[in-house]
This record gives sequence, structure tokens and C-alpha cells, in this order.
Amino acid sequence: MTEPAAGGPAPVRILVCDDHVVVRAGLLALLDSAPGIEVVGEAGTGEEALALAARLDPDVVLMDLQLGAGIDGVETTRHLTTGTPTMGAPTAGSGRAPHVLVLTTYDTDADITRAIEAGATGYLLKAERPEELFAAIHAAAQGRTALSGPVAGRVMANLRKPRPALTDRERDILAQLATGLGNREIARALFISEATVKTHLRRIYDKLGVDTRAGAVAVAKEQRLLP
Repeated sequence: MTEPAAGGPAPVRILVCDDHVVVRAGLLALLDSAPGIEVVGEAGTGEEALALAARLDPDVVLMDLQLGAGIDGVETTRHLTTGTPTMGAPTAGSGRAPHVLVLTTYDTDADITRAIEAGATGYLLKAERPEELFAAIHAAAQGRTALSGPVAGRVMANLRKPRPALTDRERDILAQLATGLGNREIARALFISEATVKTHLRRIYDKLGVDTRAGAVAVAKEQRLLP
């Protein structure tokens, strides 16, 4: 790591979270050569990242999405950005939530949406050039959004995509569906018949282009159709 010039800005303090040891080692070696960046810790699980973030108080957490056993990168991001501890992890001493920059190989709409909704400041793909990664880290430290080109394209395409026109009743049923209720429980909660619930579900499936309850909930979350 290049030391900052006398009187210059302090380096960006980075915590790296990736469950692959070889990948993590490569990132550490790469970041060590980056100007104005200081790696203060590394974690292989979400739980470890939360504990280290509380103790080390990083400016930015470089976060992979898939972390093997335990909580995933999205759930870890949510706890980091909201300041809520989990799995017995302590809260950060300064009370200052770090910015989270996702660094992953996954670029599906669902992954991007979940990470951004969890509070990620940026979303980068591992195929990016080192210079792009360094720039994104500095941007994230300042709270500015940093997105890989393909990710930005997906985000813009989704924003331009017209949302399915659901009726108020269909939205009510979809919201109940998202809580895990079955048809009978939904009917009771909304004071309608079970047959009516089934009819509305068929219409919801057609409008969202899915054929399962889980698919309907996933698409609804992606397109922000749920409250």
C-alpha cells in the first residue's frame, strides 16, 4: 500500500470478506499495491465480518455474496449497513456503519436487487480491472454509488421496464403470499373465499410470468411490487 502524502487524506480502511482463501489472498495482494487504501482485516464468513467490523471500524467492507455456511453476503450487508448485530456479534464501537461494496461473479437481477435493497453502496463484478476496483473503493468510502458497466445496464433496464398492473386485491394477496401463508390462511385474513384466492393467484401468475408461489414472490421483490 502506498502511504498518503504528508498532510494528505487518510487511507481508506478496508475489510475484505470472501469465503475463498485463494481469492482473498489475491485481493489482499492487489489492494496492498493500491494508493490510499489500507486493508485492516479479512473474513471468510458473514459472522466473522460482522465481528471484525465491530472491532476494526473499517470505512468500506468489500463483500462477496456467496459465503458458504452461515449468513450470506446480502444478510451480512444488511446487518452492517443498519448497525444491527446478529449471531452474538457486538455492535461497532464508533456506531458508524461502514459502506459495503459488493464484489462478486453474480450479476442476476435478483442478486443485484437484493444487495442494493440491503444497503450496498456499490456492486462490482470480479472481472473488473484493478483500476476500476480501486476507484470504486474510493467512491464507496465517500458514499458514492459504484456499479460495474453490466450491472448499471441491468439496473437501468429494470427501471425502464413497465411494472405489471396488479389490482389492489391482487397486491393484498401477493403481500400475504410473501409472508408464507397458504390459500386458506390468506382467505381468512382477507375475508374472502379460498376459491377467490385461487382465482386471483392465477391472474397474478399470468401477469408476473411465473407458475409458482415462490416465483411470484421473487419477481414481486425484484420489481418492488411489495410494500
